[in-house]
Amino acid sequence: MPTGLTKDAGWQIGVSRTLPHPAPVVWDFISSPEGLALWLGPGAVLTPERGAPYRTAAGVTGEVRGYRPADRIRVTHGTTTVQAALAPTADGARTMLRFHQEHLASAEEREQQRAHWQRILDQVADALDRQ
Repeated sequence: MPTGLTKDAGWQIGVSRTLPHPAPVVWDFISSPEGLALWLGPGAVLTPERGAPYRTAAGVTGEVRGYRPADRIRVTHGTTTVQAALAPTADGARTMLRFHQEHLASAEEREQQRAHWQRILDQVADALDRQ
């Protein structure tokens, strides 16, 4: 099976970066209106309960599949599923932020989304550094 193709979730991509901020700082940002706008799209407002619907200003719809405060947010996003997850380093001073997207249509879409999530990580890092 090609890299990125799974039996159950189709094509998927995961992109991560360790940020020089403690987990509470990263969580507060990615779950804030500004953070949600970066990774889900402008206008996204999430109710932190399973099954809650949301819509972006661009018309993308989805629902919350999982919301564990200070740990992860999992949502459907159009026809795909996206997860943002945190993993603090042992000393607690840094945090790995990972975006994972599954149910992608093809290897080409997987590569497009890899570049997309890398740009999002750059934007999150820049926003956190400005705080």
